[in-house]
Amino acid sequence: GAARCLERALRSRRELRAARLRCRRSCRGQVRLAAPGPGGGGDLPFFGSVLRRAGCLRRCEEPRLGAASRHRVAEEVGADFQRRVPYSYLQRAYIQLNELEEAANAAHTFFMANPEHMEIQQDIENYKTTAGKVDLIDREARQHMEDYSAGVRHYDKEEYELAIDFLERALKGYYSEDEDCQLMCEGPQRFEEHEYLEYKAGLYEAIADHYMQVLACKHDCVRELATRSGRISPIENFLPLHYDYLQFAYYRVGDYVKALECAKSYLLFHPDDEDVLENAGYYEGLLEGTMDPDTVKPRKEAKTLLRRHKLESHLLQVAAAGLGYTYTEPNYWNRYGARQDEHSVPSSISSEPEDGPRLSLAKKPMPKPDRELKEGGPLLYSDVKFVYNSQQLNGTQRVLLDNVISEEQCRELHRVANGIMLAGDGYRGKTSPHTPNERFEGATVLKALKYGYEGRVPLKSARLFYDISEKARRIVESYFMLNSTLYFSYTHLVCRTALSGQQERRNDLSHPIHADNCLLDPEANECWKEPPAYTFRDYSALLYMNADFEGGEFIFTEMDAKTVTASIKPKCGRMISFSSGGENPHGVKAVTKGQRCAVALWFTLDPLYRELERIQADEVIAMLDQEHLGPSEMNINPKDEL
Repeated sequence: GAARCLERALRSRRELRAARLRCRRSCRGQVRLAAPGPGGGGDLPFFGSVLRRAGCLRRCEEPRLGAASRHRVAEEVGADFQRRVPYSYLQRAYIQLNELEEAANAAHTFFMANPEHMEIQQDIENYKTTAGKVDLIDREARQHMEDYSAGVRHYDKEEYELAIDFLERALKGYYSEDEDCQLMCEGPQRFEEHEYLEYKAGLYEAIADHYMQVLACKHDCVRELATRSGRISPIENFLPLHYDYLQFAYYRVGDYVKALECAKSYLLFHPDDEDVLENAGYYEGLLEGTMDPDTVKPRKEAKTLLRRHKLESHLLQVAAAGLGYTYTEPNYWNRYGARQDEHSVPSSISSEPEDGPRLSLAKKPMPKPDRELKEGGPLLYSDVKFVYNSQQLNGTQRVLLDNVISEEQCRELHRVANGIMLAGDGYRGKTSPHTPNERFEGATVLKALKYGYEGRVPLKSARLFYDISEKARRIVESYFMLNSTLYFSYTHLVCRTALSGQQERRNDLSHPIHADNCLLDPEANECWKEPPAYTFRDYSALLYMNADFEGGEFIFTEMDAKTVTASIKPKCGRMISFSSGGENPHGVKAVTKGQRCAVALWFTLDPLYRELERIQADEVIAMLDQEHLGPSEMNINPKDEL
């Protein structure tokens, strides 16, 4: 029953949208808006056509859809459908029905909009193994995005004919979706700044209020069509990139007219792009003698869209100035995203002959990051041993160190861990948050100090947890040569224990591949720096306490979450540290025997996001120091004194 109702709800939503689009497209064709005439009554032809179009829409929609009230849903329900939540329920329903193929496709559809959802990610891996399901279907895939991604993949493999087919199909789909998006914006609006029942605007103010919200919606279609499902941030420079890939692909297959046409289309969006300007000049040189290159024009649909987009922007800014709206024009065609996109722009190739076009698959220069990336600073402590740097670990902003803490400190920390950890601590009470085959336990610094006060663990041991985390912070700040203070964002002592009887034929990870400050999207080869990711985290570190377990290697991967670039075997005193962004996807292999313990540390350069519990722990330590309770004096039970 659940599967039947959920499928019917999803189908109803699709059919509702399709019916509205058919009616709006039909009535737009049947009733053209008339231009106002001069003098008194000159506005009547325009308003007459508005009334006729409204009547057309009513006659078209009501027989198909019934009363509009039948299709109103609460905002929460609409948001659930937007986030594809019904597919999460569907997956579980199909599992109960033993329809594994349908369950796998439902899980994949949900995961494409929620790549941070670890449990679904693990479910998908299980389907691939148990059901032999490799080719998963995204039931809500946007075809123009699928075609674009396929075109880029073929382009990367230098399969230019196939790349052209998919990219041209993607462009056709894009412009079709753009028309649909424009039509869907003509529905009801929310009047966000007005209480509707108390709203007493005049004719033109009311029209302006409604139309400006419709116009803002239409203007944002560029962002909507460039944004993957479930994401907030669009793919940077999405539409122009189609033409940039195509101009080079057409050159590679010898179609210089199409290459010039696509280069000129790209230049509509970025007229000062030096690489593409040079490419266009080279294509013109190839065509001279056979035709007049000036007869090759940019594509009509690109010119039309850009002209409309500029006019929309102008009207929105006029409204903002004259009617009191708040509006800031985004940069919809930004060439340089904050993400490291390997496919950003395929211009200028060094492998071409000197008299050929300088075209290449290399990245365009990215903007300078907020801080200059450095490494190799002093380790501050003579006993700390350097092992590998970023280059040796095949990545960026990575370092591996040994002897950060001693064997005795590892043993003492392990003892205090056993006395203070709770199952599910730090994971909202979930004892197996990442895999059902392991139990997770954890504790924070403040909790350790609290237990020390209460005499449940030696206060000296509790303070050790505090001291070694501060030592790790200082090492990370110094090694990466940061010019500003590095603050704690979260500190967690965590152990993961293999559950007996559940280790045979394991193919999952102890902690799935992820990044620490963005949502890793392996399908799109992107890492989206937006909530619910901890976007304020800048550096991460893991300080290991033991090696007497099996499995549990820490791994770095490429952004595909599959290609391993480095693997690290934990041991007492070993610390791996790295920058927290999409440049460092990482995870943990399955712990198949024993217990693996570590101190996990995340840091931020923004003092607004300092760890609250750490601040409280600092105050406790300051109080102890003021009372002259040095480390050697801390075996006492301080209950009475407190």
